[in-house]
Amino acid sequence: MYDLSISSDGRDPAAAFLAKLAAGSKAGRRRIWIANHLFQRDPIALAGAALAADANIDVALMAMSPFTLHPVQLAMSVATLAEFYPGRVALCLGVGAPADLASVAVAADKPLGPMREAIRITRAVLAGETVKFEGQSFTVRQRRLVNPAADVPIILAASGPKMLEMAGAEADGVLISAATSVEFVRWCLAHVAEGAKGRAVRRIGLVYGAVADEAASAHQRLRRMLAITLRGAHHTQNLELAGNKLDQAALAAAVAAEDWPAAFGLISDRIVATHAASGTPSDVAARFSAYRSAGLDELVLSGVTDSQQLTGLIDAAGLAAKGES
Repeated sequence: MYDLSISSDGRDPAAAFLAKLAAGSKAGRRRIWIANHLFQRDPIALAGAALAADANIDVALMAMSPFTLHPVQLAMSVATLAEFYPGRVALCLGVGAPADLASVAVAADKPLGPMREAIRITRAVLAGETVKFEGQSFTVRQRRLVNPAADVPIILAASGPKMLEMAGAEADGVLISAATSVEFVRWCLAHVAEGAKGRAVRRIGLVYGAVADEAASAHQRLRRMLAITLRGAHHTQNLELAGNKLDQAALAAAVAAEDWPAAFGLISDRIVATHAASGTPSDVAARFSAYRSAGLDELVLSGVTDSQQLTGLIDAAGLAAKGES
């Protein structure tokens, strides 16, 4: 079976998090991606809990923002996890959700330079180098880490063309955000390839998923998450490439007012079907295959709220794998 991972967005209570972990492990999933959202559960603490709870599960921290945590502190955290659990930790860097950053008055309007500096500092610190770095955003003055962890892969969460090209040029992998259409995934990976210029970069995508005997029931599960995600202006091209029309201003207003009936009314069945893996088991299997065909090496199941749904989606992935073999 091709690579399919699970995820937690920080909203899962402890019992639900452990149940999701157990369901994924039982089904043979090897990695859980743990999201970093301000005012949710701390991803570093959750990573430690996951690594201790199940020896068969690796963790990836996503997307840790150097705008809220210094690159040296990030390197310290992942190196410490890797010291206790060698070979089982990955670090994904990202700018952070605009609403999160705004809530703590952090500006990230020109993120390319700081993100490039963060990748380079983190990589050098993890490698055990004595780091002397004088950048526009970050400075490190002749210090080195006591417990290097050079084998920790550094992944960059990206969606804009320049950030995608930087992922290709600087990172070990790229993470493409959830709610993306297959067409937008192809567009993103073309920019990654442009930046990579032949170097190997792992291509990973978050995929919202829901499965049910009737497609309409599955789609309903995802409308809230898609409404929250697709209201952002940076998803305009994503929608257009999939051939979808969406009044993003009206959607943003509905979400801000918590007028969920209005928001849900703007997220059509077609939008759900083209921006997620949703529907019957065969529908979901077909969507997984489509995302794989677009060039993704690893699909990360997102938006899954219970272990039963998770099991159903993993079973659908099995159908997809059989169809591709």
